[in-house]
Amino acid sequence: MVHAQSTPVLDIRWDAVSQVSNTTPTLQVVVNPPLRRGSAIHDSAFRALHDLGAEYVRYVPWLPYPKLAVAELEPGVWDTSLIDPMTTDFFNATEGHTTILNFSTIPAWLFKTEKPVTYPTDPDEVTWAYTQGKDLRENGLQDLADYYARLVSWYTKGGFTGRDGKQRISNFHFKIPYWEIFNEPEIEHGMSPQDYTRRYDAVAAAIHAVSPETKFVGLALAYPSSHPEMFEYFLDHKNHRSGIPLDMISYHFYSSPAGSETPEHWQYTFFDQADGFLNTVRYVEQIRRRLSPETRTTLNEIGNILPGDPAGKETIPEVYWNASGALYAYVYLGAMRMGIDVVGESQLVGYPTQFPSVSMVDWKTGSPNARFWVLKLIHDHFAMGDKVVETRGATGDVLAQAFITRRGRALLVVNKRNAKNTVRLKVDWKDADVSVVDSSAPPHTIALAGSSIDLEPFAVAVVYAR
Repeated sequence: MVHAQSTPVLDIRWDAVSQVSNTTPTLQVVVNPPLRRGSAIHDSAFRALHDLGAEYVRYVPWLPYPKLAVAELEPGVWDTSLIDPMTTDFFNATEGHTTILNFSTIPAWLFKTEKPVTYPTDPDEVTWAYTQGKDLRENGLQDLADYYARLVSWYTKGGFTGRDGKQRISNFHFKIPYWEIFNEPEIEHGMSPQDYTRRYDAVAAAIHAVSPETKFVGLALAYPSSHPEMFEYFLDHKNHRSGIPLDMISYHFYSSPAGSETPEHWQYTFFDQADGFLNTVRYVEQIRRRLSPETRTTLNEIGNILPGDPAGKETIPEVYWNASGALYAYVYLGAMRMGIDVVGESQLVGYPTQFPSVSMVDWKTGSPNARFWVLKLIHDHFAMGDKVVETRGATGDVLAQAFITRRGRALLVVNKRNAKNTVRLKVDWKDADVSVVDSSAPPHTIALAGSSIDLEPFAVAVVYAR
């Protein structure tokens, strides 16, 4: 562990407002067996989601569990008996808040494949081989659009009339503020910009016909720095059908250390890779502003993936959760400074076989870990409309940013290092309130002793002047 460091006295210019925050912190919920009713952590995980009260939570029934993600695994056979309970629980936990739904996994029978794609009989058995095929079958584009229209009708209009003329009744009348179309399409089915845009347009038009109020999120790229052509093509309105909205785009970032790395390396790798991602964000923002300035942006998968995932390990060192929480706070601040609309942490529940290192709760107990508590700390203290003011004096080991918030003058501090750090403030901060996430997470509040903040390794703190 490196030795403790101390910053110079922070110089905060409260009259020098650089911008007004337009950024909402949030998370994604990826469907997997621990979120099914009856699991040991179902209740506590959904309770944590409800109590957080975040906007723009992303809900993703996804490919490792086809029976939990695809409503029509065989043509004409509609079965949401395993999907509805979790989806209902999600709607209930986020009631009153704006959400983004993404049933990202396309029925495999819509694609040309050498042989029919199989899937496990056991809905809890993981598979990574379901998303086969690149080209849609004959009439596949219309069938794709119709599938998603049926799915949205199922959850918003109480059901639908099937292709056989029979009524299928759900009695669901939920609101879907945003629908994200597909997930990581450059990986899943290897979509070109032209493929993706045609399919986006078809699905958006079909969903809009049954749910006119729904807005859309596009792209959801896994590797944005590798695919500038996706942004260039998709954000150019001339490449879309007339009237198709480009409400929001999305893309992802995971810091991934090498297998030989330890926390001593993570303290540099995580944040160096985050800086690289933030450079990508700047580049994408230039494309977006040039081609479609009205389109908003959500960075809706932010996290870390340790070597060995998706299978992962049963035991991950406790300091990792603090390091990953600090990385989220770091990316949130960097994206906020660029005016990004939504920054979403990934993900509520992960567990061995399905990316344990991205989990925000303990997959055995359901208790939130430091990654969740950092999000809650930011969510509870900062919001759109906060004024960002000039903040000087932090070292390369600490990120510090002052705000004028609805509650008063506040300071967000992130310790990037696996060592204690001290942040020194002017004397007028004496006896300020400090809320901190460190090794004793959840957040706890203390009165500042003197005018210095002592931070544990990878701690994230919010300081309010009294």
